[in-house]
Amino acid sequence: MAEEKFVPNFKKKYTETVAPQLMKDFGFKSPMQIPKLEKITVSVGVGEATTNKKLLDAAVKELEQITGQHVVKTKARKSIANFKVREGQEIGAMVTLRGDNMWYFLERLICIALPRVKDFRGVNPNAFDGHGNYSLGITEQIIFPEIDYDKIERISGLNVAIVTTAQNDEQGYALLKALGMPFAAK
Repeated sequence: MAEEKFVPNFKKKYTETVAPQLMKDFGFKSPMQIPKLEKITVSVGVGEATTNKKLLDAAVKELEQITGQHVVKTKARKSIANFKVREGQEIGAMVTLRGDNMWYFLERLICIALPRVKDFRGVNPNAFDGHGNYSLGITEQIIFPEIDYDKIERISGLNVAIVTTAQNDEQGYALLKALGMPFAAK
């Protein structure tokens, strides 16, 4: 008896409805031309980590709770005297999500976290980079249900970069819109 592997809801939605719809809308001749998600990168910068190492450790722990994956600490590439930053000093954290983890995170972001944002009117539809990739800034990490409000050191923001195989912004927008990204009116 073959064991059936669980497929994330958004991945199933993509293969069953979104991909055929995009193929029809853009008139692609090959299924390989259909835009798809490649990876999602979540990062956080902790500028105060230069003076207080506990803030960076707390940010790493929170990012691991949000993404469910090991986090890498990022280091400063060059020294900046005005910000008291030295080259090689740890000042942030990031994680790259691929495969099923990427689909689970996108589902939690769209269905759970973004609706919890105060006075939410949709995400900016103009935050594409010209190659179909989308960047989103989240001002508070407490919108994710994994974060316990009583145990956080300080409220910090996150950067979410969604990388797609789309050729242009129009295709990237159509892909994310079909997956349910709540874009604000243009």
